[in-house]
Amino acid sequence: MASDLVEIILLSLKVSGTALLFSTLIGVPVGALIGLNRFRGRRLTTVLLYTGMGFPPVVIGLFVYLLLSRHGLFGPLNWPLVPQLFTPGAMILAQTIIAFPLVAGFTMAAVMGVDPALRQQVLSLGATSRQAAWTVLVEARIGVIVAIVAGFGSIISEVGAVMLVGGNIEGRTRVLTTAIVLETRKGDFDLALALGVVLLAITFLANLAMLRLQGRSFDDG
Repeated sequence: MASDLVEIILLSLKVSGTALLFSTLIGVPVGALIGLNRFRGRRLTTVLLYTGMGFPPVVIGLFVYLLLSRHGLFGPLNWPLVPQLFTPGAMILAQTIIAFPLVAGFTMAAVMGVDPALRQQVLSLGATSRQAAWTVLVEARIGVIVAIVAGFGSIISEVGAVMLVGGNIEGRTRVLTTAIVLETRKGDFDLALALGVVLLAITFLANLAMLRLQGRSFDDG
């Protein structure tokens, strides 16, 4: 039983950690790009991004399921980089899509909150556009970290999408949230609560790590 629990925890961390990495690598640059530049369609892009932040995860799971199913857009292709349904890869894809709008949206808001004069000042000193953008991101780093924390929180606790595309298969795609649902349905509330405590502990430790990255301490008030 203990080995099964460890396997579930490790798979949960692997799936959500990988999805968070992908959503961060894509979402932070996209959010910064939208926040720093004015272009045609910027308002529509922002609205779509904010809409994605509140999109029901189970609908995203259904969308990914339809994409990867045998009769879906990517299902028949059998490409190496396209994950199959009921695998950790499909769960990672769904969680990446869920976290992306949050990471990008909060990053955009953080970047837009930085004084525009800072970028102009850095550019006037001879910095390139990329260097100026990096300076703004550094200034907005607390907001960016909050964006990453929000993205992690949205996927580590998600159940509907991963249940749809992962199937909750023992030893293959069972993660903490789906295991909690399963044990609750079986009436094993003690185990379900224990799994819930583990999930809360992981979330707490992740937030604590992000707080340390901000350079803060608990005495800051």
